[in-house]
Amino acid sequence: MEQTEFLEKNVFIDLTNLKEGLDKETFYSFSESDFEIILQRVEYFGIGIYRIETWLNGDTYAVAIHEKFKKKATNPRWYKKAFLTFKTRQTGLSFSATFKVSKKLLAR
Repeated sequence: MEQTEFLEKNVFIDLTNLKEGLDKETFYSFSESDFEIILQRVEYFGIGIYRIETWLNGDTYAVAIHEKFKKKATNPRWYKKAFLTFKTRQTGLSFSATFKVSKKLLAR
């Protein structure tokens, strides 16, 4: 199983991709409430998040990278803190992330 397929079947299921256009199939952007669900599912599966990017009115708003938090990509403390910071700083954001699904999960 490919990483994108795993994410679609296990993490993004029943959530709305806000991205429109040609790259909709390869780029995913979610509302604040949907992204919160994604973070819960990512933590459950032990999936790594390298980067979280936020968008406001179609433009990049802010970016958080796990290395700046001095945490491993699979450590939920960094991405929960980043998410909380973003959602309290600005309302109406959409969220995207760069994920890393382990080979062990993909082999299931």
